[in-house]
Amino acid sequence: MSHAGHQAALASRVAAHFSDSADLKRSAAPLLAAPIARAAALMVAALAAGGKVLACGNGGSAADAQHFAAELVNRFETERPPLAAVALTTDTSSLTSIANDYAYEQVFEKPLRAIGRKGDVLLAISTSGNSASVLAAVRAARELGIATVALTGRGGGKLAALLGPDDVLLCVPHERTIRIQEVHLLVLHCLCDGIDFQLFGAQ
Repeated sequence: MSHAGHQAALASRVAAHFSDSADLKRSAAPLLAAPIARAAALMVAALAAGGKVLACGNGGSAADAQHFAAELVNRFETERPPLAAVALTTDTSSLTSIANDYAYEQVFEKPLRAIGRKGDVLLAISTSGNSASVLAAVRAARELGIATVALTGRGGGKLAALLGPDDVLLCVPHERTIRIQEVHLLVLHCLCDGIDFQLFGAQ
C-alpha cells in the first residue's frame, strides 16, 4: 500500500470510531437518561444531608473515578461551593500496602470501611462488571448502608447481580471496552450537570 493509501485507510478507521461512538451514544440515551437522573438524585440527597460520594475503579475506570471526584470537589461548569467526593484510587501508600499485606481485591473495600458512612454513595465503575476489587467494595457498601451507583457495560456482569433496590445500575449496552468507556465519561458529565442543576439551579 502506498503512503497515501495508508493514510486514507487510517483516516477511514478514525472516522469509523467517531461514527461508532456517536451511534452508541444515540442508542444508549433513551435507555440511560432515566437511571442517570435517578443516580444524580441519589447523590444529591447524600450531599445535601452532609454525606459524600466515594468513587472507585481500575485502570481507565480509576481515571474516571478521579475525574468525577475532581469535578465535584473543584467545580463542573459553574461557580459553586465544593462538594464532598473522594476517589478511592489515589492514595498509593494505602493501595500498595493493602495489596501487599492482604490482597488487591481489598484495595477499595478497606478505605471504604474506614471513611464510608451510612448515607454516603459509592460510585462503582467497571466496564465488565466483574472487577473483583470493585465487587468487594460494593459488598462492603451494602453492609454499611451505603447506596451504590454502578457504572458498567456488557450486561452489568456480577456487579449488576449485587445491587439492591436502593442502588442504581447504569449499564452501557455494548461489549467493546473503548466504546463503554467513552459513554462512561458522558454519563459522568451528565451526573455532574444533574447534581449542579438540582443543588444550585445551574443553567
